[in-house]
Amino acid sequence: MPLLEVSNMSHNFGGLRAVNEYNLAIEPGQIVGLIGPNGAGKTTVFNLITGIYRPTEGRIVFNGQDVTGHAPNRIASLGLARTFQEMRLWRHMTVLEHVKMACYSKFTYGLAGAFLQTPKRIREEAEVEELAFASLKMFGVEQFASHWPTDLPYGAARRVEMARAAVTKPKLLFLDEPTVGMTPEEMLAMIEVVRKMHETLKPAVFLIEHRLKVVSELCHRVQTLVFGQVIAEGTPEEIQNNPKVIEAYLGEEKVVA
Repeated sequence: MPLLEVSNMSHNFGGLRAVNEYNLAIEPGQIVGLIGPNGAGKTTVFNLITGIYRPTEGRIVFNGQDVTGHAPNRIASLGLARTFQEMRLWRHMTVLEHVKMACYSKFTYGLAGAFLQTPKRIREEAEVEELAFASLKMFGVEQFASHWPTDLPYGAARRVEMARAAVTKPKLLFLDEPTVGMTPEEMLAMIEVVRKMHETLKPAVFLIEHRLKVVSELCHRVQTLVFGQVIAEGTPEEIQNNPKVIEAYLGEEKVVA
């Protein structure tokens, strides 16, 4: 049984059909890529599955539960975490605090514990800090734990966002263009970071990318989305040699970077 199964999902923005009869199945531990030109609807697919938008049509089943139209926090509580194309990091929190924030739903000490500094609160806070630091270390940014996100190099800030998404050990992790804006060297480093995270935590991963180098290195299967519709699906090698995919990317250098 797939960990995530999306059936005939469509979505309209007014009179525009942004996603058309989209289907997806992701098995536990599998890495699936979603590629396509700018404006193809890739991030809209992410937003529909994670509950930011409600599909006009179709059904989404995650971890055995129908989550179609459910709120993002409810879907996240079942074990689905994500990053965003535009990073969501706040300048008034340290790097470590950002990652700890993702674990607050695990606290059980209650309001009394928060005010009275009970032993339970002290123990749980220490456990969460240890988890957060371990996640930063897995992504190679533990040296920035006490820094403000605004002081970080771009690639390091991307890794902090991923560490925050991964700290809860999700069953499924959505990565929205993890290498966007990176140099070729930074891209190669990010490939290794994602690979290490996958080997360590063993989540399923669904990632949006423009660069075929990334999906060819990481993904078991790849979909190509054009104008909200899947035009090709297969192994990375099959996708790279598919005439429809080549035509869709004609003139876009970054897809082969």
